[in-house]
Amino acid sequence: MFIHGFTGGTHEISPLARFLEANGYVARMFTLQGHGGSRSDLLHSSRGGWKRSAEEELNQLLAGSGKVHLIGFSTGALIASHLSVQYSSRIGSLTLLSTPVFPLNPAEILRTLVRPEMLRKYIRNLGSTPMRATREFQRLVRESFEVYPQVELPTLIVQGRRDHLVKFKSANYLEQTIPAGRKQVLIMERSGHMVCHSGESPAMMDEVLRFIRSSGTSG
Repeated sequence: MFIHGFTGGTHEISPLARFLEANGYVARMFTLQGHGGSRSDLLHSSRGGWKRSAEEELNQLLAGSGKVHLIGFSTGALIASHLSVQYSSRIGSLTLLSTPVFPLNPAEILRTLVRPEMLRKYIRNLGSTPMRATREFQRLVRESFEVYPQVELPTLIVQGRRDHLVKFKSANYLEQTIPAGRKQVLIMERSGHMVCHSGESPAMMDEVLRFIRSSGTSG
């Protein structure tokens, strides 16, 4: 099951979903509460609603499956971490893509957006995102610090070294904090935040497939 990021959508993780489907897995994508619609929809959503919508999708999958592999991108990785603890006996593995353990603040982001098109896109998204929703995201980030030490499932941590939204030390923190007996960190040296849309994505997707297969549960 795939969980997309804050203000994003399924396009963020669809290349990986299609790849896993081509390799025999059932890939479930969905849209978090308040996303994919108007600014008002996002304004009236909350971190609790985001988590509930993900939990509803997970329960639908669990009704017809033995175990589910969770794959979360960005804010979706935070939500996936929460669900992996709550449903630990039914989750086969956890894959965390570009996890915002330590998000960059707006000033830092502006310094990292060297390409004009990246800068324009960020400013456009910043202006269209309600402050209330941003505060909900920040609260979810803080709450997740209590969750990481409880993650005991096989965990794959993927981080782009050129990520302009997440501090690089996030991956190291997860590696040091998550107590799972089986952990793997994959650093994508030439990639930014969108790790599923990078020149290094094919190699990353191969690694995700190997990791899931080696967890011992089928798709």
